[in-house]
Amino acid sequence: MQLFILLSGSFLAAMISGAAGFGGSLLLLPVASACVGARTAVPVLTIAQLMGNIARMSAGWSQIRWREAGLFSLTALPLAALGALGFTLLPPEAVSRFVGAALILLVVLKLALKKELPRGRGTLLIGGALTGGLSGLCGSGGPIGAAVFLSLDLPPVAYIASEAATATAMHILKIFVYSKLSALDGRALLIGLAMGGCMVLGTYAARRFIRGMDKGRFQRYVAVLLCAVGVYMVLTGGG
Repeated sequence: MQLFILLSGSFLAAMISGAAGFGGSLLLLPVASACVGARTAVPVLTIAQLMGNIARMSAGWSQIRWREAGLFSLTALPLAALGALGFTLLPPEAVSRFVGAALILLVVLKLALKKELPRGRGTLLIGGALTGGLSGLCGSGGPIGAAVFLSLDLPPVAYIASEAATATAMHILKIFVYSKLSALDGRALLIGLAMGGCMVLGTYAARRFIRGMDKGRFQRYVAVLLCAVGVYMVLTGGG
């Protein structure tokens, strides 16, 4: 039953993300935490996200802006490793409360980052640090990395592939840290791969089945849902 919930939740979360433009991996955090515990949920979600990012990176390989991706990764990778280390050391209740707080924070950031960020090296370095730290601690950097790469005014394929390349590098590094520090085992690996496959299917399904929906209204619904779940996790510690 837990596996069914995780796989169907992955499919639905990807559909929601395809319609709202955000929230897929964040919605999966509380679902995965309820099924396998917060300590296992973040590594599992990291594996699921890795699959999608590899696909996006591969599709636009020739248009990846390696210089910008490298500058972003210069701070993102060490902070992602540090965040993953901190995640493995925190007690389960603290992990659940942090994940809940991160859900609320990332929704607020999504709403606040409607204006384009200033273009430059500082934006890449600071954005990389924030994205990496949050990604290591709660599995997702939310909209920060996307906003940073949008500021570069790249063509669509170059934007998607370049952002995905940095996310792929962070996820691989985090998986290494999680596995070395016993936050990831064979069972979690298989669950993550299965969830990743369902998310890929859900992304394609969103394009076909969710078209006539008011995107702005749907985004607000998703934001309210994420904040409500975040408040619950902060107050209860996942219990």
